[in-house]
This record gives sequence, C-alpha cells and structure tokens, in this order.
Amino acid sequence: MQKQTLIALVEDKPGVLNRVASLFRRRAFNIESLTVGHTEQPGVSRMTIVVDSEQTEAERVTANLYKQVNVIQVEDLSNSPMVSRDLALIKINTPANRRSEIMQLVDVFRARIVDVGNDSMIVEITGVEDKIDGLVDVLRPFGIIEMVRTGTVAMARGASTLESFRISGNGNGKVKEIV
Repeated sequence: MQKQTLIALVEDKPGVLNRVASLFRRRAFNIESLTVGHTEQPGVSRMTIVVDSEQTEAERVTANLYKQVNVIQVEDLSNSPMVSRDLALIKINTPANRRSEIMQLVDVFRARIVDVGNDSMIVEITGVEDKIDGLVDVLRPFGIIEMVRTGTVAMARGASTLESFRISGNGNGKVKEIV
C-alpha cells in the first residue's frame, strides 16, 4: 500500500470532521494522519488526510468527499510536488549528568528545547515523519515520558494554490462560488 495525501477545504461547521472521518471508516481506510485548521478564508477549514490506499481507492474517496454537504474542494497531492511537515513535542527524562549529551542530539536534529524541569525537558521538532521518528529513536534510551504529534500538514509546491472560492449561501449550506 502507498500513502495518499488528500487536502480538503471544508466549511467550518459542527459535525464536518465527524462526517469526513465516517466516510473513511465506512470504506475501511486506516487514517494515518488527520489534521484540521483554519485557513486564510473566514469560515473555511483545511483538512490534511493521509491514508494507506491504492491510487484508485483514493480517487473513489475523493469523489465521495465531494458528496459531503460541507466539502468545498478536494485535492490529491500524492503524486504532486509538495511540502509536508509534522510537529512533535517530546518530554524526556533528563538526569543532570546527561543533559549536555541530550542537548547535542537535539541540536543535530535541528530541534529545540522548549521547556526544562529538574528531571525532564520538552523537545520540539518539526519536519518530515522520518526525521521525527529518527529523533524519537535516539531519545528513547533516555526515557520518553510523554509525546504528542500533530500529524502531517501539506501544501503543493510552487505558486499553485487550491482554487480561489467564496462561500455564498441560499439556505442549503452547499452553495459555493469559484471566483
């Protein structure tokens, strides 16, 4: 199986995330990563969805996403040049005699220390999944206390963007206008 990266622009309304996730569940897709956040357009959120699937299956899911009431636009970036990033916060055990060693490792991965306590520190790293996995592997022997990851966010490279649009309504919640 291959990872497919889909971008969906959706109306920022209650229940949209649940309906989109349910679509993937009904088709037995494993969602590797799902991130949602506001866009530069008020009332519009952007979902980045990474799934394990074949290309043809991803095309079917894209078509089904368009059938969802609050979905404005869907793009499959899987075969396009794109920039993708993940963010992780990793809290690790840091005995005083090993702190300098940990700080050097963090520096090698171009991560940064965002909090230091008596017996722990929190490291922030941004990058591709493999880079973050590499840092986690190196820090594991020190004792990872807790970790959180954002999931992948992605954007097509170059000047191309998702189509410009404006949401207009006539009461049915599905009218959109491409400008």
